[in-house]
Amino acid sequence: MRHRKVSRRLGRDTEHHWAILRNQVTDLLKYGRITTTLAKAKELRRVADRMITLAKRGDLASRRKALAFIRDKAIVKKLFTELREKYMDRPGGYTRIIKIGPRRGDASMMVIIELVEEKLSTKPSKLKRERLKKIHDFIERKKKEYGLIKESKGVEAKTSKVEVSNQATETQKEEPQTETKEETSQENPS
Repeated sequence: MRHRKVSRRLGRDTEHHWAILRNQVTDLLKYGRITTTLAKAKELRRVADRMITLAKRGDLASRRKALAFIRDKAIVKKLFTELREKYMDRPGGYTRIIKIGPRRGDASMMVIIELVEEKLSTKPSKLKRERLKKIHDFIERKKKEYGLIKESKGVEAKTSKVEVSNQATETQKEEPQTETKEETSQENPS
């Protein structure tokens, strides 16, 4: 049973496993993309994301932890300068795995793992934008009803005109009803 076992063993002993990951992280940070098997790429992604997170912290202790793992001063310098600036606004997900098919010799799934290049930008869908606009308008109406926000002069003038016209139509509707009551009351005493 593999309870509470986090990483993949990759069919090697521990020292060989960590040596492979060190070399692959170094190459990934150096070249930006490498080709490897799917299992190795999934393990590599965990370690590479951790190294970039250390670089984003940027303090001396983080630099020493990165140097203890990577062991190439030029790559660590690149990590803490170029890549740090590149991923400073990104909250995670610094790598991408793209499957390229099985290897010819042993049919193991091969992938390309690469550092994500583009900036993270999301644009809400049209439906979501409309839904958010309706919610925002509803909140604004309720705030105006309860007097939590004051209206601007231009909006007040428009709303006062609308209120005056609404009151005029209400009084016009009420007047015929009062006249009919007065007429009926005058007809009964005679």
